[in-house]
Amino acid sequence: MKQLLSFVRKEFYHILRDKTTILILLLMPIIQIILFGFALTTEVKDTRVAVLIPQSDEITTKLVERIHASSYFDVVNTIQSSYEIQKTFRDSQAKLVLVFENDFAAKLKHDGIAHIQLIADATDPNAATSFTFYVSNIIASYQQDMIGTMKNPYQITPEVKMLYNPQMIGAFNFVPGVLGMILILICAMMTSIAIVREKEKGTMEILLVSPMRPIYTILAKITPYFVLSCINFLTIIILSVFVLKVPIAGSFFTLVIISMLYIFVALALGLLISTLTESQVAAMLISGMALMIPVMLLSGMIFPIENMPLPLQIFSNVIPARWYISAVKLVMIQGLGFSAIIKEMLVLSFMAITLIVISLKKFKVRLE
Repeated sequence: MKQLLSFVRKEFYHILRDKTTILILLLMPIIQIILFGFALTTEVKDTRVAVLIPQSDEITTKLVERIHASSYFDVVNTIQSSYEIQKTFRDSQAKLVLVFENDFAAKLKHDGIAHIQLIADATDPNAATSFTFYVSNIIASYQQDMIGTMKNPYQITPEVKMLYNPQMIGAFNFVPGVLGMILILICAMMTSIAIVREKEKGTMEILLVSPMRPIYTILAKITPYFVLSCINFLTIIILSVFVLKVPIAGSFFTLVIISMLYIFVALALGLLISTLTESQVAAMLISGMALMIPVMLLSGMIFPIENMPLPLQIFSNVIPARWYISAVKLVMIQGLGFSAIIKEMLVLSFMAITLIVISLKKFKVRLE
């Protein structure tokens, strides 16, 4: 019994001295419960809404105020004409546009019926369905409350229009998200073992004594994987178009450019992991498990980012997949050009440069 207790005490000492194990055991559950508790939600919260009111009146004003007062929506913009609707969606100013018909109040009082058009961005069909359902319920509630104030019974009829994905095909939202997740996981896992493998095989000394500068060594590690990742990208696109029937509405050249930049970011991230770890197993675990959950939950792949708490929304900005998936939707689904994804291009370019610089700083020119 004394021998058993001695071995148990020894194992406790080993675990307590290993900071990585302690972090995994104690910190990982905390991170997971926070992410799964707050990010996994299908609720509609603070969704940006724009309104088009040809003639403002008391009824339209009160109805807009009720929608804005709910916790589900935030009326952020009032547009002046139907020509601004497309621009509102292209600039990501709103996810939903309410269009009141001409002489809304007059038709409601005299004819007993008036119409509101609900135009939703259906690149995410599940979210679009939730938007229109919630607004329709608010309109119905307002109508019920106001029945007693009108001499004649009246009806406000919402007319739903799904923009960019009128058939509500799930693959339109599924393909950009899966494309972003597959590329970052595969690319990061491939390059994360690049330098660690050299260390474990004992060939790192040859690289260190060679006349090549560290930047050339890093670029040489990335290049073959970059070519293979581009082949993976083309394979996924071909399957998406011809098997899943997801069209490329925008420029294919623009899609290729943003994808190549994203692939480079993913490879650079894997290379950074490779410089920080000492074994292939550790590198694979970090690049696989540690990246998968943030990419799935905080990139907008499954759950809308605007529905998450503010700290998670801020943290999602450092997830490369968030910017790539957004750019793919703009180009592939909405059919926009290069000018629409300049912000995403700049963010991914900054990430690529930052990751390469940090990898160079962490690259050890001497073995310990």
